[in-house]
Amino acid sequence: MTTQQPYDNDDLRERPLGELLRMLSQETTRLVKQELDLAKAEVQQKGKQAGVGAGFLGGAGVAGLLALGALTACLILLLDLVMPAWLAALILAVVWAIVAAVLGLRGRDRVAQAAPPVPEQTVETLKEDAQWAKTRMRSDER
Repeated sequence: MTTQQPYDNDDLRERPLGELLRMLSQETTRLVKQELDLAKAEVQQKGKQAGVGAGFLGGAGVAGLLALGALTACLILLLDLVMPAWLAALILAVVWAIVAAVLGLRGRDRVAQAAPPVPEQTVETLKEDAQWAKTRMRSDER
């Protein structure tokens, strides 16, 4: 793809309207394609980062679950000294169910508050492009 130099305003004023419209169409098409490519690249990058983070969270969850199982067994054996083992296991099962319910409700609320991933850089450049076009139109009206 060859890069074109910006056109001189005097040069553009000499061109026929049909040619100017063709040039506008080409430039607009190229700008839209570049913005879409930028949005695609930004979303892919965020997706990769989220995937790696999710993998680490999954590994941490498995390790935490194993540690929690060992801790639970330890607590059941400890409570078995003062009560029957079945009662100790039941008490710990109820405690863990309460903890799971509280964490699940809080997690659901946080997910509901999360905003969808937005390609922020692309949105910003689109705003800049629109502002540039408005400024350009105002200066051409003079």
